[in-house]
Amino acid sequence: MAKTKVAIIGSGNIGTDLMFKVMRLSEVLEMGAMVGIDPDSDGLARAARLGIPTTAQGVEGLIGLPGFDEIEIVFDATSAGAHRRNAAALEPYGKLMVDLTPAAIGPYVVPVANLDEHLDATNVNMVTCGGQATIPIVSAVSSVVPVHYAEIVASIASKSAGPGTRANIDEFTETTSAAIEQVGGAARGKAIIILNPAEPPMIMRDTVLLITDRLSDQERGEVEAAVEARVAAVAEYVPGYRLKQVVQFSDQDSTVDLLVPEAQRTGAYTKISVFLEVEGAAMYLPAYAGNLDIMTSAAVRTAERMVSTRKAVVA
Repeated sequence: MAKTKVAIIGSGNIGTDLMFKVMRLSEVLEMGAMVGIDPDSDGLARAARLGIPTTAQGVEGLIGLPGFDEIEIVFDATSAGAHRRNAAALEPYGKLMVDLTPAAIGPYVVPVANLDEHLDATNVNMVTCGGQATIPIVSAVSSVVPVHYAEIVASIASKSAGPGTRANIDEFTETTSAAIEQVGGAARGKAIIILNPAEPPMIMRDTVLLITDRLSDQERGEVEAAVEARVAAVAEYVPGYRLKQVVQFSDQDSTVDLLVPEAQRTGAYTKISVFLEVEGAAMYLPAYAGNLDIMTSAAVRTAERMVSTRKAVVA
């Protein structure tokens, strides 16, 4: 099967790492263009040296590139505001867009949780790095028992948070919280991001706290098995994704706060804690930048599945 040409808008850290994943790992995708707005960016320079068509004129430059008509997928690794403009500019051309910003124009997609539901979408949103790391766990638990409340804390190295991440902190928390509910299945969701300035830089760590009704021993075993299976599924495309310790359960007899009214009706509840680590593949970014690696890996997996599914339908 002939490979599908893709363009990447955004020649910063995420876009450049994504370019290397497409080139080195994908049997379905190939680079058609690298797009930026800074002619001196390292991403554009590397793409040019590799013989990939480049432009520093943003989405308008992409539309004017020779071979633009052959590009079927456009990854957007810019910012939430920029993606809204880019999506509007590309809409008349019928490109499939994979959005790595928190713009959330299209449906949220976490490959192991809900990709099958959105294979025919034209613009999919990859939520956030914290969402890609933690929503698989929320979804796994909610497949076994109702989750009344889910809170995630994504701790990343300050050095791995570029200008785009820092400019979109509000969008990060809002988008991730919404996706915890819509994709993860929690009745209420909350997201927190911590930029840790520690030296040497820390590997991405994620904590997932869930509140359910009081669980039986059998239900605990089913939850633990579901979490372990989901971690293994994510690790298929993010090899550095792993549990830091066994799933923790804590039974409480007192009611929880007003954020979880469903649990207050019963009083007794179980608190589930899951601790994760995400180490990057270090193709372009440092290994500690697992927050960026999980985003690019999830985006590639999503695009590959969507392309393969559509080509199978045509065949």
